Amino acid sequence: MRYRLTFVVGLALGYVLGTRAGRERYEQLKKSARQIAQNPAVRNTAETAAQQSRHFAGRAYHVVSDKVGDRMPDSVADRVRSLRERSVHSNGSDDWGTSNT
Repeated sequence: MRYRLTFVVGLALGYVLGTRAGRERYEQLKKSARQIAQNPAVRNTAETAAQQSRHFAGRAYHVVSDKVGDRMPDSVADRVRSLRERSVHSNGSDDWGTSNT
């Protein structure tokens, strides 16, 4: 699905950059993209996907940490701890400005 979306975005970008229709067509495509992004169904689906990915990432973290255990070098373990503390003490948003809720 990710590759399909990337292909469609690339196709649209190529069309916009290569078209001779000019600014009017660009504005029309931009308006359509904005309407799709603001659609409640699309937003709900994106939020559900984000929640599921966070859930699976958390499960994967526990599985990996159980298997790796103390075999991880101290430098890596310290870096992971610092990143976890940073995410715990953050204000609910990541570096990209999106919500972690």
